[in-house]
Amino acid sequence: MSATAPTRVHSHSPPAAPPPRRRRFAVEGADLSASVAVFLIALPLSLGIALATGAPLQAGLVAAAVGGIVAGRIGGCPLQVSGPAAGLTVVTADLIHRYGWRATCGITVLAGLAQLGLGCLRVARGALAVSPAVVHGMLAGIGVTIAVAQLHIVIGGSPDSSVLSNLRALPHQLAHLDPAAVTVSALTLTLLLAWPRLPGEPGRLLRKVPAPLVAVTGATAAALLTGLSLPRVDLPSWSSHALAGLPEGPALGVVAAVLTTTLVCSVQSLLGAVAVDKMAAARTGAQARLGRSDLDRELLGQGAANIVSGALGGLPVAGVAVRSTANVNAGAVSRNSTMLHGVLVVIATLLMVPLLEHIPLAALAALVMAVGVQMVSLHHIRTVNRHREVPVYAATTLGVVVLGVLEGVLLGIAVAVFLALRRLTHTRITHEEKDGVHHVHVRGQLTFLAVPRLSRTLHHVPQGGRAVVELDGSFMDHAAYEALQDWRTSHTARGGSAELTGRHGTFHSPEAPSTACRCRPWTPWRNHQCAMPSGGAGPAGDREPARADLTPATSTGTRAPGTTAETRTLETTTPETAAPGTTAPDTYPHELARGISSFQRNTAPLVREELARLAREGQRPSQLFLTCADSRLVTSMITASGPGDLFVVRNVGNLVPPPGEEHGDDSVGAAIEYAVDVLGVRSITVCGHSGCGAMQALLTAEPGAAPTPLRRWLRYGLPSLERMATDAGTAPRLAERPAADAVERLCLTNVVQQLAHLRAHESVARALAAGALELHGMYFHVGEARAYLLGGPAAEGVFHDVREDMREVEEVCGPA
Repeated sequence: MSATAPTRVHSHSPPAAPPPRRRRFAVEGADLSASVAVFLIALPLSLGIALATGAPLQAGLVAAAVGGIVAGRIGGCPLQVSGPAAGLTVVTADLIHRYGWRATCGITVLAGLAQLGLGCLRVARGALAVSPAVVHGMLAGIGVTIAVAQLHIVIGGSPDSSVLSNLRALPHQLAHLDPAAVTVSALTLTLLLAWPRLPGEPGRLLRKVPAPLVAVTGATAAALLTGLSLPRVDLPSWSSHALAGLPEGPALGVVAAVLTTTLVCSVQSLLGAVAVDKMAAARTGAQARLGRSDLDRELLGQGAANIVSGALGGLPVAGVAVRSTANVNAGAVSRNSTMLHGVLVVIATLLMVPLLEHIPLAALAALVMAVGVQMVSLHHIRTVNRHREVPVYAATTLGVVVLGVLEGVLLGIAVAVFLALRRLTHTRITHEEKDGVHHVHVRGQLTFLAVPRLSRTLHHVPQGGRAVVELDGSFMDHAAYEALQDWRTSHTARGGSAELTGRHGTFHSPEAPSTACRCRPWTPWRNHQCAMPSGGAGPAGDREPARADLTPATSTGTRAPGTTAETRTLETTTPETAAPGTTAPDTYPHELARGISSFQRNTAPLVREELARLAREGQRPSQLFLTCADSRLVTSMITASGPGDLFVVRNVGNLVPPPGEEHGDDSVGAAIEYAVDVLGVRSITVCGHSGCGAMQALLTAEPGAAPTPLRRWLRYGLPSLERMATDAGTAPRLAERPAADAVERLCLTNVVQQLAHLRAHESVARALAAGALELHGMYFHVGEARAYLLGGPAAEGVFHDVREDMREVEEVCGPA
């Protein structure tokens, strides 16, 4: 194997031509098709929500059009679709019952002005501080209210204004069913539930037509063909359409109505925008080019839409989960899809009135009732149960059902605050003696309120005894910390030993030396070395211990209580008298055992449930991650992945041997075939890194050297070396700076070349052709702890910085 280090080439590329200027109102095909899909869903749902609120049916169409055009143009979340939402049904119905329709439109305008004010104050992020259990409980309560009210229309009756009244009247209504209404409603629900589950290839094609449209169209056609006599959609002339008026009544009641509408519209829209961001971020290619939503601008857009909708006699407007999900899944790439859907609603209201007036009201009621039932999400219930937030969820749901939306939300917030304070102040402290060791277990948060009980329990430990204090909590205030430190100092001064353990590792008193490993598993990886004392006898006690060469570590970090100011790295060597091939006591096998013990004690309890699930279900990783065997590359850390996420293949130099070579290596090819054909991964990433020893070896290889196993393996990197030499002017590079040296240029080139080798594998080529697989290139700079992804066509070879994103999002999954 011969290779020479290329000389440094200074190339000055000509300035790139400016990108062609796009037409201002150009509409991409993906936006056009997505707008049609959203329109087909929005049309029946808008009519159904208007029916459920008791508003004129045109009001739903006005809100859908205004939400699409105004909120779509001004809002800060380009892919979120706004319009009349099921989450606003209860609020709007109550306002119409109390103040009348025109006053409700005036309240909608005032709520829009309030949203504009909140947007100008830039407080949109504050809405995300509301407990998810409160939000999910609010949606569930609204869903129950909708379902109970629409059930009366489904069976041929008319609903009352409150849930309790509807429940009391339900037995009488069931005794006087309308067969025609029940038949149409049952057909609507059957089509709505069965359509998304059509099997086979024909079913996949048919499922592209939205189920709500199919359900309403099918029920309407059946009612017309059978001649059923049913109440139908009645769209009066637009000349008689009522516009907004000033609300009359007690000022406090009007203010409460405005605040309720503002709260529900704003929270639902902002959480919906965060959920849309999460869905859009999961997409790849051109569809993933949109950035994060501007929540303050989204609030301004929602406020403007509510002002226009209310002034034109429309329902209140908010972000709608069902339509937004359809928009993202249909491949929309800009706000044009949302605006076009609004334009299509306007066209439909002007040209399709004769067709819309054939729709039975029972079909719309069944559609909205199904939406209400789906808002009581089992996924949300499981989530709040896992986080011990069931009381908050239940209180909010019952409060919304019995008292109203604003009252229910306030009740849920009060319960959430009470639980938070209780968890902060509720601490359980126990003491037990086992095998001569006194275990003091502290569960909960350690605050000054728990210090007296903690002191009483610690005094049960006798002088000179061995004590272990287990801290099972995430917070300790200064008073509790001082109490623990004072007790530990006093206890160790009297000849005892004190050990503090918890979720973040094991801490030892300076007066009680210990040989335990102080590494903290699954933590921020700072100072991740084992601090060990020198000397000491081995387990056998009669053998010469290993010699330890302690050198100061190069990294610094925060210290746990009881550790020294300097953390050192341990390098052990066997004694000169040790037999060849043997390991002296207290060397690396014992470090391995200590690490395993630390995992079993600290990490295993946290992951045991998840690993048990993976053991039952088997592995289903989403991607194959092919990277170098370098010990500094911790794949789970740099990708923030956990068990079952990645199928990892590591080798020297992250090389992919081309298929079909004589005397080739099949181990990597076998892993690729297994990952693609058996595991069905959706993406493969080839990850190189800075300072790669394999690339250095390729650059400094001497001609005619002996063909060692390492040199034979590195022959698969020779195409990368040749590519760098021939494409010096267009070599792969980092977007923000040129390559630092020849080694970095070769590391980047090697990623691009190995992707080319990857495409030559039959299983990969077949999956790429079917659109079932994506290939990605990645470069990790170890010294900077920064990742770069290969962007655009691989032939261009530009690696872009992946910026850190620490924001946690809360997805609102319930339909609205």
